[in-house]
Amino acid sequence: MSYEALAVERDGPVLRVALNRPEVRNAMSPVMLAELAQAFGEARDNPEVRVLVLKGNGGTFSAGGDFRNMQKSEAARGAGVAETAARNRRFGTFLEMASVFPKALVTLVEGACMGGGVGLLAVSDWVIAERSAQIGTPEVTVGIVPAQITPFILERIGSAHGRRLTCFGLRLSAEEAFRLGLVHDLADGPQDLVARGVAAVNQVLRCAPSALAETKALVRRSQREPLSDVLDAASHMFAHALAGEAKEGIGAFLEKRKPAWASKIETL
Repeated sequence: MSYEALAVERDGPVLRVALNRPEVRNAMSPVMLAELAQAFGEARDNPEVRVLVLKGNGGTFSAGGDFRNMQKSEAARGAGVAETAARNRRFGTFLEMASVFPKALVTLVEGACMGGGVGLLAVSDWVIAERSAQIGTPEVTVGIVPAQITPFILERIGSAHGRRLTCFGLRLSAEEAFRLGLVHDLADGPQDLVARGVAAVNQVLRCAPSALAETKALVRRSQREPLSDVLDAASHMFAHALAGEAKEGIGAFLEKRKPAWASKIETL
């Protein structure tokens, strides 16, 4: 598939996806959203892809929603809200898809990450941001509700900090976002961002693909289901793992060699 609002490139087990509307600071559009869903779907369905690396081109991760597109919406023109609501809900559908993505999602942040971009951080497994980055949800300051991202932010950082962030249009430094848990690691400039991204990807590539996917699923179930149900499911995951990838993994450990799935990249 060719892409208009993204730059997508696969290098072995790594799919690199860059938001690619630098002229509008990578503001999100319906086309970008559709292409993100396509890229994530292709990565999910391709057994050779083990990690998706998400970034923004042009020195900015994302300015969030595209206000010019919003002004053209049916609701903004006073022509009813149903179609606008449906379009907005499609972003939530994508975030749901990304939150259950069975591969690793590593996100690199530079410049600004606002609004919908913060939703992408909230569903990422490993977020690395430059210390100079700014991260915020300014929607309410322009009269907009941060509709689709709010549940994911609350799930990520809890209601106490999530309410303050979403309800009052805050802009955080990368350091504060790190303290709250939206960001996992801080980088000292572009080169360090790439270096830390490479290290994160290489850690992912040490992990058995099915074990990683099952563990991500177990984490989600642990947040939503009764403990006894989760422990029952986890016991079966464990048994199936021993009958599957663990044969190679434990064998490699005992034989002091790398397992068959282990690989490494040198650069992003």
